[in-house]
Amino acid sequence: MTELRTPGALQPGDLVVSRNRKWDGTAHWVVPGRYLGEDIHGWWIFQPAGEFCARPGAAFYTASDALLLVPRTGEYVAPFYDDDYPGDFRIYVDLATAHDWKTIRPGVTEFHMIDMDLDVIRSITRGVFVDDEDEFEHRKVAWGYPAAVIDAMEAECAALLEAVGTMRAPFDLGNNSVSTAWFTKGRA
Repeated sequence: MTELRTPGALQPGDLVVSRNRKWDGTAHWVVPGRYLGEDIHGWWIFQPAGEFCARPGAAFYTASDALLLVPRTGEYVAPFYDDDYPGDFRIYVDLATAHDWKTIRPGVTEFHMIDMDLDVIRSITRGVFVDDEDEFEHRKVAWGYPAAVIDAMEAECAALLEAVGTMRAPFDLGNNSVSTAWFTKGRA
């Protein structure tokens, strides 16, 4: 399931609208941002404070800046938050599959993915943990996740838990971290 995927001809500053859905096809989060660039980890999207985010039944304007890493390989996407974020999270890795980029027109791209329920979170108060295991357990039966998908998600979750827990780049934090450099670029 882990394959290399590329976004096409994105240019720094291009609008990227992340459109997440669930396995059964229902809409999940829609989050806009601006493409910053790429590195060895993947493609970085800056989501500034004040952006409108929505999903069925919920909508809000973001309280602080965030970054989204779309990895070169792997079954996840990773939003990052810094100390300006009023909430508890600093890294919120969404296990996800079926990454797909669609150019809408020059300067506007959609990024699509299927959210697979499991999340690996770095929290200020709780440390690093896996969230929504109950949703994954329920939906893998209710929505009929194939055995290969279940195995891939569980293996990816374990690897991400270790990477986030040991702060292996790009999941490092602090002044010289990968995400700090991208936050600085996004705010420039």
